Amino acid sequence: MATTLITPLEDRKRFARRLVGSGRGFAERYGFRVTNNPASLFQVLYLAVLLARRGDFRRAVDGARALRDEGWDSAARLARSLDADRVRVLRESGQRGDVDALADVLGDLARTVVDRYRGDLRRLRASAHHDPIRERRLLAELPGVDAQVVDLFLREAQALWREVAPVADRRALAAARRLGLGRSADDLAGLASGESERLAWLVGALARVDLEHRYAEETGSP
Repeated sequence: MATTLITPLEDRKRFARRLVGSGRGFAERYGFRVTNNPASLFQVLYLAVLLARRGDFRRAVDGARALRDEGWDSAARLARSLDADRVRVLRESGQRGDVDALADVLGDLARTVVDRYRGDLRRLRASAHHDPIRERRLLAELPGVDAQVVDLFLREAQALWREVAPVADRRALAAARRLGLGRSADDLAGLASGESERLAWLVGALARVDLEHRYAEETGSP
């Protein structure tokens, strides 16, 4: 696999700015707004759960859109959905594997967020007293949420929950290493001038480059 290295620092910063473009992170590029309200945050969370599964990431995005378009755009609404209806919507959106188990997990996730945080992940943040280690731990206690899901959720949420930054998921770091932009979330934070929102946009852009195999397009390499 060819690697395109970009140096020195100012060139890397210039390339990072081009990647970010007009802004918006991974979720927003695929139609999920990242705003500090309960419905938006919960949609980003179930998008993260779906993205963490094996398979084409586009199916994950399609599945999350299908849940939202069915009217299950908040934890409370998804919690009231019937298991059979979740299975149907997920299958119709192209989900593969054990869809029944996935439907169960999503239902359990929604009900737990409602029971513990009244459907509002901002209450989870408040319970953690804005401590990023506690926030990660509380997120990981939710059904269907493991370390990878936490990273995918916080990759987007760091634009709002600034205390968790810097966060970069494995896809973003793979792209950063291949492009010579850095090897850690801290390296990427430096290219984003320490701004959590810009970092979220940069990390999201890098994840898209890796998932969509757009290395040649972004660097002009053959």
